[in-house]
Amino acid sequence: MKIIDRLKQPTPTFFRKLRNIGIALAATGGAIIAAPISLPSILVTIATYLTVAGTVATAVSQAVVADNEKEPKK
Repeated sequence: MKIIDRLKQPTPTFFRKLRNIGIALAATGGAIIAAPISLPSILVTIATYLTVAGTVATAVSQAVVADNEKEPKK
């Protein structure tokens, strides 16, 4: 299965929830990094890790497909 075909397939429920959590983490980290005020370096470092973790979780969760017919297709 090619990656484009895999990304077009339906995603299982658990991984949809994980994908949404990953999006929220990445958005939160990005907002902290882009804050117009001066923040402590430890906070910026944590925000960087949140952004990376959220992005990876989102990408991996989107690539998972249901291989059985029990999952509802959306």
